[in-house]
Amino acid sequence: MSIKANYSSCTFKFDFDARTSRGLMRDKKSWFIKVWDDTNPSIVGIGESGPLPGLSVEPVATFEEKIKNVVDIINNNNISLSAVNSVSLNELNTLLSNLFSKEFLQQHSSITFALETAFLDLKNGGSRLVFDNAFVKGKTIPINGLVWMGGLDFMLQQVAIKIYDGFTCIKLKVGGLDFEKECDILRYIRRKYYRENITLRLDANGAFKLDEALYKLEELSKFKIHSIEQPIKSGSGEMHLFCEKSPIPIALDEELIGIVNKEEKIALLRQIKPRYLILKPTLHGGFFGCHEWIELAEANSIGWWITSALESNIGLNAIAQFTSNYTIQLPQGLGTGGIYANNIPSPLKVEKGFLSIDGSEQWDLTMLEA
Repeated sequence: MSIKANYSSCTFKFDFDARTSRGLMRDKKSWFIKVWDDTNPSIVGIGESGPLPGLSVEPVATFEEKIKNVVDIINNNNISLSAVNSVSLNELNTLLSNLFSKEFLQQHSSITFALETAFLDLKNGGSRLVFDNAFVKGKTIPINGLVWMGGLDFMLQQVAIKIYDGFTCIKLKVGGLDFEKECDILRYIRRKYYRENITLRLDANGAFKLDEALYKLEELSKFKIHSIEQPIKSGSGEMHLFCEKSPIPIALDEELIGIVNKEEKIALLRQIKPRYLILKPTLHGGFFGCHEWIELAEANSIGWWITSALESNIGLNAIAQFTSNYTIQLPQGLGTGGIYANNIPSPLKVEKGFLSIDGSEQWDLTMLEA
C-alpha cells in the first residue's frame, strides 16, 4: 500500500485581452499533480502548479520535466496513506522536505503549492476539500473586483460592471497606459461613484521609474487610494525609501518572490517596512511559505491579504480555503474565477463582492483526465 501519482496539463484561454504593465496574455498553462493510494484509486487528491512566465523564478521552459521528476519521486518512495492522513501543515512541510529537499521546495513555489494541495486533498477524501474550515461550511470571503488594463472605455466599463455587481473594493492595474489617462479614470470613478463607499486599490507591477515614482504617487494620492502594489521594480534597493515617503501605503508583491528563508524575510520587513504584503501561494512558497509571511507580518503590525496568481478553479479553491484559516481583516484578491473561457467547472461563486461555495454545484474534472 503506497501513494501513487501522475500529472496532466491544461492551457486556459483568457476570454478577453488580459493586459498588465508586463504585456498581453492570451492564455495560461497549468500542470496538475494527482495523488492516490494504490488500494483505493478512486479517491484522488489534485494540486495545481501554474508558474507565471516572466514572474516566477521557476524555469518554465523545463517545467514539465520537473513535474515528471516529482511524480517519479512520489511513485518510487512507498509513501503510505497513513503518513499524510493526520498531518498538520507544518508536518506536511517536513514530510515534503524530506522527500524532495527543503531547497527544492523553496525554489519551486508553484510545485510546493501543488504538492501541499494534492496531499491535503487526498487526506480529506479527494473531494477538493483542502482545509476543513468555515469557507467550506458556507462562510463567504470578501474580495476585491479586479479591473484589467486597457483603453479608457474598456476600463470604465469594467469598473461600472464591478460596482453594479456589488463590489465595494476595486483594484485597478496601472502603469501600462499614459499616466494622465490613468488619472482620468480614477477621477471619473471618484466623481461618478461619490455616493458609494468605494475603496480603490492600485497595482503597478513595478512599472514606475525611480525618478518619477514619487511624483506619480503624489498625484495618485489625490484620489483617496487605499494602497498601491509594487510601484517600482523589485530588487531595486530603493523600496524602503518609497515606503517611507509615499503618501499612499505601499504593498509588496514581486518584492517577496525568491525570499525563502525566515531570516531573509525578517531582514526584508525590517529594512523596507511596508504597510501591506500581497501573498500568492504559487509565488511565495506555497501554503507554508505564506503562513510564515503572515506570522511575521502580524508580529510587525503589517497588514496582508491573499491573492490568486491566475490559477484555475482548482488552485483558486485551495487558496480560498487556506485564506479562511485566518481572521480576514480586508477584502482578498480571489476574484479570478471568471477570467478564462474554459475554466474548470466548480462550485465556486462570486456574488456581490464575496466568494463562496455553492453547494448545489459540482466539480467537473473531465478536462484533467490524463
